[in-house]
Amino acid sequence: MMDPYDRYELMVNERVVKTPVALSSMAGIVDADYCIERKEHVGMAFIGGYSIDEPTINASAVLLEEGRKEFVYDDPVAELKAQTDKLNGSGIVPGVNLRGSSPESFVHIASALGKDVIYEIDAHCRQEAMISACSGEYLLNNTDQLCDTIRALKSLGVTVSVKIRAGVNPDDSELSKLIWKAGADIIHVDLMDFGVGKLKQIRNSCPLILIANNSINDFPAAKDMFQHGADLISLARRADSETLKNLDNAIAKYADETGWYNAPKQLCRGGDLRSLTFCCMPVKQCPLLPALKRIGMTAREYHDLKLSLVKNTPLEDGDTTCFGSLAWCCKSSTPCMFRDISLKKAGINLFDYMGYKHRLSEKIMKEIFSERGSDDDSKTDGKL
Repeated sequence: MMDPYDRYELMVNERVVKTPVALSSMAGIVDADYCIERKEHVGMAFIGGYSIDEPTINASAVLLEEGRKEFVYDDPVAELKAQTDKLNGSGIVPGVNLRGSSPESFVHIASALGKDVIYEIDAHCRQEAMISACSGEYLLNNTDQLCDTIRALKSLGVTVSVKIRAGVNPDDSELSKLIWKAGADIIHVDLMDFGVGKLKQIRNSCPLILIANNSINDFPAAKDMFQHGADLISLARRADSETLKNLDNAIAKYADETGWYNAPKQLCRGGDLRSLTFCCMPVKQCPLLPALKRIGMTAREYHDLKLSLVKNTPLEDGDTTCFGSLAWCCKSSTPCMFRDISLKKAGINLFDYMGYKHRLSEKIMKEIFSERGSDDDSKTDGKL
């Protein structure tokens, strides 16, 4: 049986994620016991949402009166400590979805719980009582407070996720950049009805771990998300044991067959920036050239970068390929006699080939979103 890290190469908060399937928070429902019941087929879970200060706790009381489910407790720190302690030894990477009205409220919780938990800022709740408490969706249009909260949490050295709802902020691409530059580690996006186009836009705007959420209940839907930028998918209302099991097993099977569970589509077929790993030499009119222009990279820079990144790796050679190097070769799902001849000569199977392409993609993305480029808003515009 393949080791989870070898299968997915996915680590969050310095822990191996055993499957890229997460549980999303649902207030009054998703607590530690809920997660433990589903632990066999879940790699990460966000318990909550938990209101953590007087304004948001009062908002929770209003929501209870309106008939909504909420977690009720006297001491947020004690409750969250008890809940996260239950998750120890479960095999789940734990996160807590928090609804607070100020950066100080989040710092208070994180200072008490420490670094073993992912802190997810709830910028997602759309209930009027929570928005009036300067929490939830309020943060999507008051990004100074959102960024202040991210920075305050990061000052403690913890891992930070931001749960957003697509389409609330006028520009989700710019919002994603703000979240990244403020220091967050994860964007957890409820895609609403926008689908993979919105996900790709966010993927092309920041290098953060992306969790895609909303009606991803079967493998075809999950695969579509993975091919357009998701590192994980999350479930809420449909997170029954059978659905989770089917997803987990299907994703593992696909990963074991292909070597890269969330490989992007090729750029010419609608892929995100990660698909530059599959693009050929920039010598013809195709989607590559406008893509390079959008990220502020010349064709020569792309050519030189790619060759430098494959130097002394198995992708450097490839004398039977179109351009003399496997650096320029396409996805394994695309039939290519010339690529396959070079792979056979080198003793590389398609599974390992995709692993090498995965690592090349990570290096390319690191260069695109380097600190050198992060202050240049023309570097990426998210519209590839």
